[in-house]
Amino acid sequence: MLENIQKYGVLICVRCHDYSRQDIYLGLLLYFLIPCHLLAAYLIELAAAQQARGSLKRVNDSPSGGPSEQERKRFHKTWVVVAWAHLFNITLALVLTTWVVYFKIHHPLIGTLTEMHAIAVWLKTASYAFTNRDLRHAYLHPVEGERELVPELYTQCPYPQNITFSNLVYFWWAPTLVYQPVYPRTDKIRWVFVAKRVGEIFGLSVFMWVASAQYAAPVLRNSLDKIASLDLMSILERLLKLSTISLVIWLAGFFALFQSFLNALAEVLRFGDRSFYDDWWNSESLGAYWRTWNKPVYTYFKRHLYMPMIGRGWSPQAASFVVFLVSAILHEILVGVPTHNIIGVAFLGMFLQLPLIALTKPLENMKLGHTGKIVGNTIFWVSFTIFGQPFAALMYFYAWQAKYGSVSKQMTTVSS
Repeated sequence: MLENIQKYGVLICVRCHDYSRQDIYLGLLLYFLIPCHLLAAYLIELAAAQQARGSLKRVNDSPSGGPSEQERKRFHKTWVVVAWAHLFNITLALVLTTWVVYFKIHHPLIGTLTEMHAIAVWLKTASYAFTNRDLRHAYLHPVEGERELVPELYTQCPYPQNITFSNLVYFWWAPTLVYQPVYPRTDKIRWVFVAKRVGEIFGLSVFMWVASAQYAAPVLRNSLDKIASLDLMSILERLLKLSTISLVIWLAGFFALFQSFLNALAEVLRFGDRSFYDDWWNSESLGAYWRTWNKPVYTYFKRHLYMPMIGRGWSPQAASFVVFLVSAILHEILVGVPTHNIIGVAFLGMFLQLPLIALTKPLENMKLGHTGKIVGNTIFWVSFTIFGQPFAALMYFYAWQAKYGSVSKQMTTVSS
């Protein structure tokens, strides 16, 4: 620490970041507008629920006791209209925010927070539509045994009684991406627990800010000329130097988000499912890491993309390909759009996980005992800490500097 301060001086400066009023105003505006797409999904489902009630009543009142051909056509027409309405809504939710962030919000931090919020709401909106589609199908086809497939927990709030504004608002704030009419709930709120988690969030946020400004920024800045001259050995040296601080910042961010923030939010909402991550640091392969480090996202893609594709006859390899393709696109949107540099590094970094997973998967099945676990875990940490985050950070930082220069007034002064 002393060596760093002697070499670079104190680089921490609250007023040095070049935030424009337009960035702040647009960020706040989008923060309040993005959830409106969830409200639109609720209105679509409210209309669909009213239609479903009427359809079921007509079927029950019919002499045959089952749906007529005309009623089946009405079912199908309603399904198509609702599906297209949801598709338009969720597409607009992501496209509109992405356009504003890319063309109107200059600062990458504000853009990243806005885009992250938009992607989370986009995923929630799609889950709300998918789940209610399945519940509506079970509601309209009781004779075919569809209702038996509905989880027992859902009977506490059966369809269409779950289509309420309060139910939607709870899902909006709940620390999950997968919609359910009912979630396990705790008995009371432990406010001391919440206060501790909030303190952790504040402390870790300050730590990440200091570490980024004082340690990561000089390494990134001093790497620019090495990248420009394609000095491979110097670039590798900078990657190794950057790997330590980037890992520390990432671990702090992971703890602040998954352990502190999500648990605090879950406690306030009395949300019972606190399985936000497993012991990913002990991963024996890259596949094990992706299954354990971010349980909300993993559960989402398994529930709404992977398993439905398997159920429709897709192979596990093809389904995994689609899952990682969608995830890679979202990663590029999350990183490339706020930095105004869609260079494909985040996309490739995510998409190339597929061959790496295939290479390390045999280690999960090999009977090497403790040795196999150590080998797999070593491969994971080397790829994760050296050739993963540091390389991506270096590429996007270089692209930003080449296009705009620094977002920090002080950094520009120090560089000159």
